[in-house]
Formats: sequence, structure tokens, C-alpha cells
Amino acid sequence: MTRLTLTAALSAALIALAPAAFAADEHNVNNGLTMGGHPLGLHGFDPVSMFEADAPQIGDSQFISAHEGVDYYFATAETKAAFDADPAAMLPQFGGFCAFGVYAGKKLDGDVRYADIVDGKLYLFVNRAIFDKYLEDPETIISGAFDKWPEIRSTPIGDL
Repeated sequence: MTRLTLTAALSAALIALAPAAFAADEHNVNNGLTMGGHPLGLHGFDPVSMFEADAPQIGDSQFISAHEGVDYYFATAETKAAFDADPAAMLPQFGGFCAFGVYAGKKLDGDVRYADIVDGKLYLFVNRAIFDKYLEDPETIISGAFDKWPEIRSTPIGDL
């Protein structure tokens, strides 16, 4: 392989990987890639189930959709179809990071066990203690997180 061919192949590979790298900074994803070739969002939980079920449902890799370089699993074909119709309406705010963490200028893991839906939008929190703290003044936390998110959205986690 000539140096020019090797350089072209390497450049093409880097361009192909760019969406996954971009998504890792703006979306809370698992390490590694799915069979779809993207990182996994929401730790494999079905985002639609956060709105429709009594408890979050674990997704199944046979029902998979990609959105903004992240793969999401769904419990059923019906929840996948609902997501595909309007992904932005079903995804957690702040890329799935903890809303309280974003308010504080950090990208903390969002846990589906500690979630709130306000005005049709899904917010995740890192743990019970932080969720309880959020419940003391949810309007301030949500408003502050929306103010902070544009500033930290594309900042790598390690730089915060």
C-alpha cells in the first residue's frame, strides 16, 4: 500500500468515526459499540417506556434505532416505531446526563431509576440523593441546567 493510499484510508476511517466521537461528548453512552456501529444510549433501556410504562423497560437489540450517532434499544416494535416518529420527544434532556449535574456544570451519568417528566420532557438524575435534592426546587434546577447546557454540551467529560 502506498503512503498516499494509506493516508487516504486513514483519513476516511477518521471521518467515518467522527459521529461516534462527537456523540460521546454530547450524549451519555456506554463504552463500546453496538452491532449497529454506534455507542449505546440510556444503558440499553427503552426511552419510550419512560413515558408509557410503570417502570423503565430494558430494550432488546432486535429493535434498534440510531439518532445523532447513538443507538437506542426498544422493548417492542411498537415503542421503536413511536421513537422513530419523533425521537426528540422521547429522549432525555441534556443528552441523558444528570440534569442536576448539568446545573452544576458536570456531565454525570443519568440513571433511569431516578427520572422526572416535566412538561413532557424527560430528565434523569445520577442517584437518589441528587434526585431528592432536585425535588426541593425543580424549576431552578431545570432552568439552570438549560442555561448551562450550551456552555458544556460539546466539552469532553474529562475537561469539566
